[in-house]
This record gives sequence, C-alpha cells and structure tokens, in this order.
Amino acid sequence: MVGLFFFIRASVKDRTEQVKLISEVPKTTLLEELKTYFTQRAYQIIPSQPGQDTLTFEGLVRPSWFLAIFLTILAALGLLCVVLVLSFVYPPLTPLFFALELLSPIAGIFYWKKACRVETVSLSLESLTQQSSLLTLTAHRDEVIQLKQTFPLKSAN
Repeated sequence: MVGLFFFIRASVKDRTEQVKLISEVPKTTLLEELKTYFTQRAYQIIPSQPGQDTLTFEGLVRPSWFLAIFLTILAALGLLCVVLVLSFVYPPLTPLFFALELLSPIAGIFYWKKACRVETVSLSLESLTQQSSLLTLTAHRDEVIQLKQTFPLKSAN
C-alpha cells in the first residue's frame, strides 16, 4: 500500500531537467527550426526581456484518461488487498471494510487535478563555430527525449 501511495504521488511529479546539446546546424537556422517545432507541439512563445538570449515557450499539458483509469484500478486492487487482510483480522467488520473500495476513485481524481498544468520550455543558443551551435534546454524529461528524436542533437557532456 505504501508503494502504491508513492506511485500515485509520483505520477504528477515535476520531471524538469536541463541538458546541453550540440547541433551541427548554425544558430539562426536551428532557432527557426526550434520555434516551428515547439509551435507545432502547441507551445506559445512567451515574450522575454530585450537583450536576453533565452527563448521561453509555454504549453498546457493535459492529463491522460488512460493513466487516470489505470491509477484508479491500481488503487482499487491495493485497497482490496487491505480489505482482505483486515477481514481476516476482524471478521465481523468485513462488510464495513469493503466500503474502503469507494475511496479508489480518489487516486484518479488526484492525478487528473494535478497533471493538468502549464509546462515551460526554456532554451538558449550559443554559436560554437560557423556550422555548429550549443543548445541549453530546460524542459520536461519527455519533451527532451522527443526533441532528441526529432533533431540530430548530441549531448555536450
């Protein structure tokens, strides 16, 4: 039950990370490609302060129906296990313990309310040479993975 509780709580945990990536594309070309890429992924450019080399995008992350239902089912199974153990310990209260199953939708509701949030992607570009640039990206882990699959980028580490 403890593991299930932490699993449900981790489903809405912020997984923002910062990575440095090297591209063999010039800075100006890569910047335009990244603007197009994030705009197509339903992000909007947030105006930044003049003279700042950082570009920030915001987009709404929608919760997953599948995950909400999956977490509800997991919570129901976990509570059923607790009910079975309690029914062996206190047999006369067994019907009352089965009422605990009514708490399982709380897991799905918790996920649904917490997972719907505004996600921010921040990037800055530096020219390394005429034909390569360094991209510093701060975004959700899944967004970083998707970007690496879409663009030919190498880790700077």
